[in-house]
Amino acid sequence: MKYIFGPVGSRRFGMSLGIDLSPDKKRCNFDCIYCELEPAKPITIYDNPLKVQDILKEVKAAINKYSFDILTITSNGEPTLYPYLNELIDELKKLDKKLLILSNSSTIDNSKIQEALKKLDIVKLSLDAVTPEVFKKIDRPHKSMKIENIIRGMKEFRKIYDKELIIEILVVKGINDKEEEFKKLNDVLKEIKPDRVDISTIDRPPAYRVERVDINRLFELSKFIENQNIFIPTREKIDFKIENLTKEELLNTLKKRPFTESDIKNIFDEKTQRIFNDLIKENLIEEIWVGGIKFYKALI
Repeated sequence: MKYIFGPVGSRRFGMSLGIDLSPDKKRCNFDCIYCELEPAKPITIYDNPLKVQDILKEVKAAINKYSFDILTITSNGEPTLYPYLNELIDELKKLDKKLLILSNSSTIDNSKIQEALKKLDIVKLSLDAVTPEVFKKIDRPHKSMKIENIIRGMKEFRKIYDKELIIEILVVKGINDKEEEFKKLNDVLKEIKPDRVDISTIDRPPAYRVERVDINRLFELSKFIENQNIFIPTREKIDFKIENLTKEELLNTLKKRPFTESDIKNIFDEKTQRIFNDLIKENLIEEIWVGGIKFYKALI
């Protein structure tokens, strides 16, 4: 198959069947320093676009062959540059599968893109930085792209999109790993009001000579993102700990920031876990599912 890959197990979305809208080369309006693809000059026009019917033919064949949870629209680059995206989404919706897109957010200020994406079940948008100088350094955008427009577009999109909106922040050592940047990200996220915030770091060999941050640093930075469902995907041992919380402290913590099922097991010490289990029995904590990830939130 040319346009389909997987299904693959995703830490964030379960079993996913991917659609690659640019299988032959990188087509992107960013040249992110952490990208796993070869460096390439940012572009804004998608050349030689795939035919919608060719993509659908492969998707239908894959549906008959594989079992999966979600159909993911992605690209070797930026999928929203694909000129027939709206038509493709309309056709994919007829297949009765849950639909997700992974976008770098660059075109979210475009009303036509907003109208197309609002038809999807889950939209994942990247927001690595909110200050212009850090944005340019980490995402290396096309000269026409401005972070102010992207942020405005996210806020506008949230007003018309009532399904699952996920924002991802990818952290690079020495670039966007400062507390001040995360405080500014927090201010913006309060206005966007996503359903989930994913905080991650480099997971594959990057295009440029940059480094990932320690997993514990991700948890430290996450403390500056308030009142959000935060997910930190990791395969590593976590040394970051929350210990000896009282019942009241734990409820207050889970009220300010819901924790994932994995966080409860890996971050809370045994005493705090026992209190957590008691609170579950007392119906003082509720379960929330966002993008296939279970969170726990205090009810009071």
